Amino acid sequence: MTNSGEGHSLLRARLAEAYLLVGRIENASSTARQAVRLAHENEERGHEAYAMYMLGEIAAREGPVSIAVAETSYRRGVALADELSMRPLVAHCHLGLGKLYRRTGERDQAREHITTATTMYREMGMTYWLGQAETFT
Repeated sequence: MTNSGEGHSLLRARLAEAYLLVGRIENASSTARQAVRLAHENEERGHEAYAMYMLGEIAAREGPVSIAVAETSYRRGVALADELSMRPLVAHCHLGLGKLYRRTGERDQAREHITTATTMYREMGMTYWLGQAETFT
């Protein structure tokens, strides 16, 4: 274990989310990368999955240069979250991928991921997120 201790990766991921919400993209990006690194070092796979999702969310807003980073981050988030049965996070990553592909004009891929997210939210009774996802259908 590193000197950063258990759980700091989740705190870093949440801080990255806060930075994103207030528009401090550069801070959000560096903090999310720290969260991923800490989670990986401390073998906190669930926190790593969430940090990967946040990295995807941030990269998706950074511009065209970061599209590949966003896609990779969301996909890694899906893989880890799916393996750990973190269904809400899997759905969030699919929604992120759907929005990303919609922005890049890849309509078929966008529809596939948004449909997956919508179906998952409906199955889990996550009505708020279902409404969010349905705005992209």
